[in-house]
Amino acid sequence: MDRDAFRAAAHATVDRICDYYDTLESRPVTAQVERGYLAQRLPLEAPVHGEPWSAIMHDYDAHILPGITHWQHPMFFGFFPANATYEGILADMLACMTTNPAFNWNASPAVTELEFLVLDWVAKMLGLDRAFLSLDTTHNGGGVIFGSASEATLTLAVAARERAVARLASERNEDAQVARSRLVMYCTEQTHSSAKKAALILGLPCRVLPVHRSDAYALRGATLRDAIAQDTQAGLVPFYLVATYGTTNTCAIDCLAEIAEARDAAPHLWLHVDAAYGGVALSVPEYRDAHLDAINAHFDSFSTNLHKWGLVPFESSPTFVRDRTPLVHALTLTPAYLASRGGEDLVSDLRNMQISLGRRFRALKVWMVLRSYGVQGFQAHIRSHVAMATAFAERVAAHPRIEVPVPPRWGLVVLRVTRPGLDAAQTDALNRAWEQQLLARSSDLLLTPTVVPGIGVCIRWVVGAVSTRPEHIDRAAALLGACADALP
Repeated sequence: MDRDAFRAAAHATVDRICDYYDTLESRPVTAQVERGYLAQRLPLEAPVHGEPWSAIMHDYDAHILPGITHWQHPMFFGFFPANATYEGILADMLACMTTNPAFNWNASPAVTELEFLVLDWVAKMLGLDRAFLSLDTTHNGGGVIFGSASEATLTLAVAARERAVARLASERNEDAQVARSRLVMYCTEQTHSSAKKAALILGLPCRVLPVHRSDAYALRGATLRDAIAQDTQAGLVPFYLVATYGTTNTCAIDCLAEIAEARDAAPHLWLHVDAAYGGVALSVPEYRDAHLDAINAHFDSFSTNLHKWGLVPFESSPTFVRDRTPLVHALTLTPAYLASRGGEDLVSDLRNMQISLGRRFRALKVWMVLRSYGVQGFQAHIRSHVAMATAFAERVAAHPRIEVPVPPRWGLVVLRVTRPGLDAAQTDALNRAWEQQLLARSSDLLLTPTVVPGIGVCIRWVVGAVSTRPEHIDRAAALLGACADALP
């Protein structure tokens, strides 16, 4: 494609993006295709000769777009949101324009320096302590933007592991392999699966701690303290705990202050907060509480996803570490061809704080989105969705067959249908039937089923799309009520 053809295609593509959002509400929420559909429509080999762009775009419209589930649709209420904004889309286009691997400062100075700058913007917006700021030279803290919270959890587990191994080698002259064989990490029954996956990747045991409905599914300090005592007595070394600020099932928040106190029994335990969804709520001052105080005073690291509820397109998971030293010591390898001008400062090169070598210009879209919205606009976005979720919960709870068994938090509402005289198994079966009715309406709205301990089969409803307005909340409540009414 020559420059003139590219210019024409680029104008047409931007128009296409605008048209897509203008017509988004008229599209089915989920892809209405069968598994394997695409291989039946497109050639199984690349063309020998190049094809005109018009033919490519024709096939995109005819075959690719029908297989897209529209996460930006105003009636998308499943999983957790994946925001996109015009600002973020344009930023991604500009980042692609200047594509480079950005592994060190030399690769493109602005990529590294803008990342540290916007990380501090985000940290200050969320109320994090100055110990987590990248450009404050009075301490060793700072951050990096990972692709996802799962990547953050795994990468910090590597740092925590190597810190523990180095300590055991120094204090006990213990061989590294022997030291690693004694390590154990912690999560809870409600922690995101990425914690257990990190342990699986590292080949280390992960002890899954129980949580209870009576505690709102939060990890209590006493539970952690008991586990530490048992594992220490068995000769194991607790090295890493993943606490959650907003679990996937119910938006539960672990008892962070109690966890910090329980660490007295294992003072070298790395405490990480996975706030993938809920972390951006800390941008709103009235939503802050003692959990933020505990994070700022005691926790080693904190991550959140701007690409969930924070207006930035995927991938954007800002992660903050109280001390970057263990991270860069665990992940720094510098062959001659990667040496960076001024590279004696290891944190000046992003590759030293991540598993991959290269990466995208992730900071650009954060910078452009926050500049366009401002902190007040970002806060207004969060507040509006919390208000809509509150209104939705009140409306569906008024339905005679629908209950809200868990207190709503932020944009998440957990629902289930009931009928007098049914036991637990029968109620679960009734909710499975409700789930099937809702699945049959997947062109109209999308929700996610789950199983909540002590309650049973439920439906998760979470608001987050930038395009969602109060009338969509009303429509969703009416559809849920109609499907509940249709049950036997």
